[in-house]
Amino acid sequence: MADLIPVRLDDVAFGYDPSKRILEKVNLTVRPGQIVALMGGSGCGKTTILRLIGGTVPASAGTVSVFGEDVGVMNADALRRMRSRVGMLFQFGALFTDLSVFDNVAFPLRECTNLGERMIRDLVLMKLQAVGLRGASTLMPHQLSGGMARRVALARGIALDPRLMLFDEPFTGLDPISLATIGRLVRELNDALGASSIIVTHDVQESLQIVDYLYFIAGGRVVAEGTPDGVRASEQPFVRQFVRGEIEGVVPFHQQAADYRSELLAGAR
Repeated sequence: MADLIPVRLDDVAFGYDPSKRILEKVNLTVRPGQIVALMGGSGCGKTTILRLIGGTVPASAGTVSVFGEDVGVMNADALRRMRSRVGMLFQFGALFTDLSVFDNVAFPLRECTNLGERMIRDLVLMKLQAVGLRGASTLMPHQLSGGMARRVALARGIALDPRLMLFDEPFTGLDPISLATIGRLVRELNDALGASSIIVTHDVQESLQIVDYLYFIAGGRVVAEGTPDGVRASEQPFVRQFVRGEIEGVVPFHQQAADYRSELLAGAR
């Protein structure tokens, strides 16, 4: 079981509107122990891939496999079992605002296990210790900084010792110290759990420090992939423009439109 490929997408396509697909023939693989980054412009379908993996939306075509099982044919019970092995860190943390730090981390343990409160207490404190926030267990979410909230969300995400972690923009809005802290924790906890992780992010430099492999998405397809060293050395136009943050390149500044002069003159008539 441990040797099963955690995530594999084969020729996956998806669209909310049948006439307009967000993703088309996406192929990617996440191997055991790997941290894989998904990068690309806003709206290119990165978070949609996380939804496909979690089974919250079905693929329009192709196969999404998690731990060797086809997500598309799973019934409700099978989806529940699969999701119990997957942790999630949502963008900005998504903590329950009316629950304390302790109860936020305890939530999946209470919902998904039959453990007693004493065992839950020990596990919650263990997870908070792992992210450096055992001393904040009684605080409420509104009392936390952005970086602290993200670390609590990470502790909640690993509460069930998942075999796969999904991160949706974990670095957004963080100061440099908090960003580096979250990045280090992602790498250390992934390795300590013997898990695999997928990170949707725009933060190129931090990702290159911690991930094992990267996929670049554009136009609904994987347009480039490689290791951090390969990405740094790449002369592929899209990768070079994205990694260096260049304004001019294969990704245009202007959206496609009619001739500017003609459109202005048409409005003057």
